[in-house]
Amino acid sequence: MVLIPGHDYPNTYRGFVEMFPDNPACVAYLMHLRWPDGFVCPACNTPSTPWNESRGRIACPVCRHQTSITTGTIFDKTRTALTTWFEAAWHVTTAKNGMSAKTLERTLDVSYRVAWTMLQRFRVTMKNVKRKQLVGEVEVDETLIGGIKQGGKRGRGVSKSIVVIAVEVKQPRGLGRVRMRHVSDASGDSLLPFICDVVAHNAVVLTDGWSGYNGLPGLGYTRKTTVIASSNDPAHVSMPGVHRVASLLKRWILGTHQGAIVPAHLQSYLEEFTFRFNRRTSGSRGLLFRRLLEQAVITKPVTETDVTHGYDWNISVK
Repeated sequence: MVLIPGHDYPNTYRGFVEMFPDNPACVAYLMHLRWPDGFVCPACNTPSTPWNESRGRIACPVCRHQTSITTGTIFDKTRTALTTWFEAAWHVTTAKNGMSAKTLERTLDVSYRVAWTMLQRFRVTMKNVKRKQLVGEVEVDETLIGGIKQGGKRGRGVSKSIVVIAVEVKQPRGLGRVRMRHVSDASGDSLLPFICDVVAHNAVVLTDGWSGYNGLPGLGYTRKTTVIASSNDPAHVSMPGVHRVASLLKRWILGTHQGAIVPAHLQSYLEEFTFRFNRRTSGSRGLLFRRLLEQAVITKPVTETDVTHGYDWNISVK
């Protein structure tokens, strides 16, 4: 497969089918993404032209170390054909609202378990741990995912999944990038570490009057507070960025996934939403496909066991 710089991804489904007709074409593309400047041995770190060995393996001519294109990536030891993985990546990134596992099952003609596991693995790759912190004015607030039980109370104390959202607010209007995290509660012990992780210290943090944010000045942040209860404006006017993102998130969960997201897997879905939202202005569908595979080849192997009961997002994945 000959790749032309700047044109190394398809932009239509027809182009996708022509570009990746078989597994060797997929392997060549992963080689291009993993080592864009040429093969570098993962054992001795020496640039070289690898030898082709049996069973799809390659060997370093310097130290004789054997490896494969998929070793050390999310495709490591997979029994699913790379053509199936690539088609899943194409549909997931080019569908406007993504795909549920049930829809992907029908689209790829695979079992539900295979479709679900592939999606969960891709969601792990969608979190780029090297991404930059949010800057400028950043709204931070929490929302509840899962609705309100009949007769239940509203507020930060309800037994629903709490998601804290941070979003850049552009002036005079518009939103920038977003970050989200599923937290166990709305205390400062949960909210402040999230802000420290995703917001730059020179940013201005816009919050409501909740006491969980009181520790921000002590951490070096500039905090601007709007006390919703004493304001003449409703919450969606006082904190428009977060509430718009929260509304889109809930609509996506109810629409694409029919609301069928359990707390153990919620963070995975938040990472997919974040990946999509932060690339919403991209003019190329194929570029999103390329970005997902770029991250897939630098993400450490993720097994079915890793994602079955909820991925541990506290471990390093890159």
